[in-house]
Amino acid sequence: MATDDGTYEYKLQHGDDFGRTYFRLFDGLAVSSLGVGTYLGDPTDEVDARYRDAIATALESGVNVVDTAINYRCQRSERAVGRAIEDADVDRDAVFVSTKGGFLPFDGERPEDPGEYVKREFVDAGLVEREDLARGSHCIAPDFIDDQVDRSLDNLGVDEIDLYYVHNPETQLHARSREEVYDQLEETFTRLEERAAEGDISKYGVATWNALRVPQSDDQYLSLPEIVSRARKAAKAAENTATHLRAIQLPFNVFMADAFTVESHEGPDGPQSALWFAHEAGLNVFTSASIAQGDLAAEIPDAVGERLEGDTTVQRAINFARSAPGVTSSLVGMSRPEHVEENVGAGRFDPLGADAFDAVFE
Repeated sequence: MATDDGTYEYKLQHGDDFGRTYFRLFDGLAVSSLGVGTYLGDPTDEVDARYRDAIATALESGVNVVDTAINYRCQRSERAVGRAIEDADVDRDAVFVSTKGGFLPFDGERPEDPGEYVKREFVDAGLVEREDLARGSHCIAPDFIDDQVDRSLDNLGVDEIDLYYVHNPETQLHARSREEVYDQLEETFTRLEERAAEGDISKYGVATWNALRVPQSDDQYLSLPEIVSRARKAAKAAENTATHLRAIQLPFNVFMADAFTVESHEGPDGPQSALWFAHEAGLNVFTSASIAQGDLAAEIPDAVGERLEGDTTVQRAINFARSAPGVTSSLVGMSRPEHVEENVGAGRFDPLGADAFDAVFE
């Protein structure tokens, strides 16, 4: 697992190569404010090899945050991450690894009949109750997530996962009420609290797409205050002294800034954006889609781009995400070693200060 000493030694080795606040704190760990994402790409040996090379290059270049999920590329992304960590000239205790569970994963390749595969491998095998499925492909029931943690540990080849996310819980809103989703989250959080106490995961969180950045009236909305409350109840049920809920993940970029602009979470003094509520609640924020899955590589609005530092459009887009208040690390897909150099270069520039970032929205 990542340790205080391991990540600080990593920071000492690489910190002079980067700008202000490139390394940030996650519960005592020094983590890079740029992370490797592993979502995109076909489930092939060729893409596996590219990911292994890209991740190893990133780890050796000053990026010690790697994010994946068991369903990414039919479990191949998790396995590529594990091999890259093993191959890279970096100690495991310097690397912060996060993964996710929620979507039923294929194994190695997409089956010809996904529905039959899900029935055989998950429902008939007793891993998933049919009534717990949403859209035929998503489950966050405790027993299923428990199984997925074990599979991810095996895929990654690690003894402990640094951050484990419940993946897109808003998907369950297609099958059940919001209150039922909160109840299931609480049950699953309790299981994750138990896994944290056993040393299989260090911390956990929720990785979302729509849930935390939409208005309360939206069908996909989930309340961050309620999620925090349910995590506290889970910690109590697991007889832990404090909750291990420590992070959220959500999309944030120049074109998708809702996490900063939409005030849909009730704070002590009224509605707050997801970023501000998370910051005040002591939750770390990891941004996904930081360059809009490549769309921002070609163009960024002039009014925003002229305020940001960076030699390329991609670097300026990354630095926009890294500049948002409360963000710990911005994730960027890096499936090719040649992408790593440009992306890592973003960290050599200082992010916007708080006032300058606010000014973008005036």
